[in-house]
Amino acid sequence: MSIEFPDEIIAAFHRITTPSVSDALQSLGVHGYVSSRIHRITGTKIVGPAVTVKEEPTDEHVPPVHALEAIDEAPAGAVIVIDNGGEAEVAGWGGIMTAGAVANKLAGVVLDTGVRDVDEIERDYGFTVFAVSQSPSTTLGRFRTVSKGEPVHIGGVAVAQGDLVVGDRDGVVIVPRALVDEVRRIAEDIEERERQQARLILESGSLAQGIATYNRI
Repeated sequence: MSIEFPDEIIAAFHRITTPSVSDALQSLGVHGYVSSRIHRITGTKIVGPAVTVKEEPTDEHVPPVHALEAIDEAPAGAVIVIDNGGEAEVAGWGGIMTAGAVANKLAGVVLDTGVRDVDEIERDYGFTVFAVSQSPSTTLGRFRTVSKGEPVHIGGVAVAQGDLVVGDRDGVVIVPRALVDEVRRIAEDIEERERQQARLILESGSLAQGIATYNRI
């Protein structure tokens, strides 16, 4: 089954901020925003379907096989999501993996772990990385990949293969695939109402009037 989204969906979420996406999900009773421990290290905004990878601790000196396969198999525009339980003292991503992701036209990566080769990633590729930390330490001999395409958890949020990942300077939000259309409509309405509210505040010179009229802070 294809995990890709129509171009108009990707374009629409590029226009919508993560706060509006998060608020739209909250209105549906869904917690979608990822812990602020996971923040943008390099790059720009990303919107794309999640391609998931799970890691676990090991003493074996083995390459991250499932992650490498995911990079090559993911469709253009996808976002690699790697869950290793939030370990900040190792790097689950680096320059070579970034080269593969760029070659395959992926949108970015969201890591519940660290990243290394940050200068290289930023200078040579401009690739978008959200991560817990920056660390020179490799996962080799510390973690191994155990699955790809299976549900994972990052920053307190469950992520299934094909969910929509939206990340900008405010953070990362995961939109369950089944809710993408509804969240888009609600978030667009939130942003339009906020534009009207801001305009009223500026024209009236009254924050209180804007809040009273639109009931939104």
